[in-house]
Amino acid sequence: MSAPFRVQCYFILICLSALRGHSRYLEDNEVTEQDGAFLFLTSQLKRELSEESPYRRSLRCIDMLSINGEFTFTAENPQLHCAAFFIGEPDELITIEYKFVNIDCQGGDFLKVFDGWILKGEKFPSSVDHSLRTSERYTDFCEDGNIRRSIRSSQNVAMFFFRVHTPGNGFTVAVKKINNLFPCNIISQTPTGRFSMVIPHQHRNCSFSIIYPVEIKISDLTLGHFNDLQIQNFPLGWHVTDSHVMVSGPVGADSYFSFFLILFCIRFVFTAQMKIGCDNTVVRMVSSGRYINRVSFEYHQLNQHELEKQKINSVEEFCFPVD
Repeated sequence: MSAPFRVQCYFILICLSALRGHSRYLEDNEVTEQDGAFLFLTSQLKRELSEESPYRRSLRCIDMLSINGEFTFTAENPQLHCAAFFIGEPDELITIEYKFVNIDCQGGDFLKVFDGWILKGEKFPSSVDHSLRTSERYTDFCEDGNIRRSIRSSQNVAMFFFRVHTPGNGFTVAVKKINNLFPCNIISQTPTGRFSMVIPHQHRNCSFSIIYPVEIKISDLTLGHFNDLQIQNFPLGWHVTDSHVMVSGPVGADSYFSFFLILFCIRFVFTAQMKIGCDNTVVRMVSSGRYINRVSFEYHQLNQHELEKQKINSVEEFCFPVD
């Protein structure tokens, strides 16, 4: 198949997906066949599309993007509270480059990139998980745009805030995704998938957030130092200094503010399965840095019947593995 014809086919598939309301799921992470034509747009095909025919479109005041391209915002009237969210595959980082900027910094306009997402006032990744202090995660074009024209995220999500008072003013940014050998602090948009998180001899926290109520199965856990089964339910505020894995149902996107915890601190090869009827489920690995730690899991979204059934149970009953 020739490259031009292949690009035309990809474009048609994107249009079909948008018309069917599937633009939310531009990340394909082992979704099911029921999702229709969009499934043909695999990660490899999306990369080929971006390389062969750069994608360009206008940017909305509130927008979500998950494909490489150039995006232009032009104010038709004063836009004072705008934000664009970017997301890649779990094993990708986001780079944002300023191609053209025409805003009035002195008049109150701004363009700020944030390394992560902010949802309802909560930050992802949390300050506990991220390697940078909160103040260091912001890049303000009006302060250092002439010095730093390109910004790279630390995980598969990034966002920027902008304000433009004068009609006709605006900017163009180029967004590109690059591979990340050791993904950490991930948001998955797909309601079904599987993932393996590895931390090789690093003292850090890594989280994987699923923004749906899900059933989750942990099929493999290697922490390298325990040989007895230990699965415990700990209250918020409990801390350990050695490697372990938590599964939690937080109030919001910030995985640190969880109202219950399930903790795994041993190596096992059986399957630990649980249903978590919360808007956001987080698998979080805390690594001491002394071992190569790994956790593998799969998940699928709970259907309406399962969610209604969960409502009659307590938090412990539907969040803790039951024999």
